[in-house]
Amino acid sequence: MPQGIHDIELPLPIGTIWEFVSVLENWVPLVPGYISHEVIHERRVTWTFTGDIGIMKKQISLQVDITEWNEPTEVKFTLTGINENFTGEGYFRAEALGEERTKMTGFLDITAKGLKAPMVNSILKSHVPQLTTDLAEAVASRMRE
Repeated sequence: MPQGIHDIELPLPIGTIWEFVSVLENWVPLVPGYISHEVIHERRVTWTFTGDIGIMKKQISLQVDITEWNEPTEVKFTLTGINENFTGEGYFRAEALGEERTKMTGFLDITAKGLKAPMVNSILKSHVPQLTTDLAEAVASRMRE
């Protein structure tokens, strides 16, 4: 399963992290290659972005469903491919390191299904860790602003 995890320490209280990541519209536009998103309701968004699959760039649409909101420490979600056969999951997790310091962890697991899955998953194994790092760093950067 192609997956990535990235930790960042932020000079922010855990409540500030929660206020940001608990709102889908705050972080969905920060994915690398972002094109657009549509809020279906507070727990579901469709997300369109350009993804690199080997030497090809493809427009990928995913449905993001929030499965758990555990204030103030965790937002978990699932990913379902709309135009491509992908499934996955992810989370943002926060751990207070003090009153004004928090460790945020971003995690993504994206798996291709279908006939091309072995080839696509081998490519995703190298891209998903970088995608996870880029998304977590973008979220952290936005929160620092």
